[in-house]
Amino acid sequence: MGKSSKDKRDIYYRLAKEQGWRARSAFKLLQIDEEFDLFKDVHKAVDLCAAPGSWSQVLTKKLNENRVNDASPPKIVAVDLQAMAPLEGVIQIQGDITKSSTAEQIISYFEGELADLVVCDGAPDVTGLHDMDEYIQAQLLLSALNITTHILRPGGTFVAKIFRGKDVTLLYAQLKVFFPVVTCSKPRSSRNSSIEAFVVCQNYAPPEGYTPTMANPLMDFSYGPENELLGTNRVIVPFVACGDLSGFDSDKTYPLEKESLDPLQPPISAPYKTAISLKQQNFYNKVP
Repeated sequence: MGKSSKDKRDIYYRLAKEQGWRARSAFKLLQIDEEFDLFKDVHKAVDLCAAPGSWSQVLTKKLNENRVNDASPPKIVAVDLQAMAPLEGVIQIQGDITKSSTAEQIISYFEGELADLVVCDGAPDVTGLHDMDEYIQAQLLLSALNITTHILRPGGTFVAKIFRGKDVTLLYAQLKVFFPVVTCSKPRSSRNSSIEAFVVCQNYAPPEGYTPTMANPLMDFSYGPENELLGTNRVIVPFVACGDLSGFDSDKTYPLEKESLDPLQPPISAPYKTAISLKQQNFYNKVP
């Protein structure tokens, strides 16, 4: 990324570095909290797909601010397939959210208790093929939902990234099975040009007799004339804009500061590291 690229002129990118956040995505969770008061009475939280750790930073800051007198420190678990630089007060699990062993590790750290809040800001590396990107993101969301049914207490809250594609109502319907209150929120720091949004699912209440299992990850997207979302099957989810509307515009580019700041925490095992190394060696321009 160049020193004067559009990303560098993004105001939230710069504010994140100035305020000590590992990524601009921290502002998305903060703005969602402004609208929904996510962290009230939360003592145990899980951050799925956590790297590089900006949402874990927000959890640490907010849950410690909400501590009453001599209450015990909050318990926060961050889960990701990639290694993540340590954060004080956060237990890290380098694991797969589709594995039951990962859920067991989380519950073990909570000493047999369940989480009050589960958040997930995970997303695939987009390909530019919108239908494929939406489908992969839907699978990731459903995987996060599935492990959440193992680790979230009744009445708890689940927040996750969602791509608002043509089949998004199918995802809303899945979420409504487990959460009576589902809202689609768009933080001010999320670009208007992006189909990204966040579902805020409240008051977790699994169906009577439901037993969480990794054997059925809720990923059946069969959809045809026989199951049209009409009448009582149609799900309409409220859409809420979060954040101060008079604040910074995430789609606008602002003048550059004279001095640029380095990222607070560069990736420690970036998946694109090999590709960059090969490019620097002119590997891709070599004639076979």
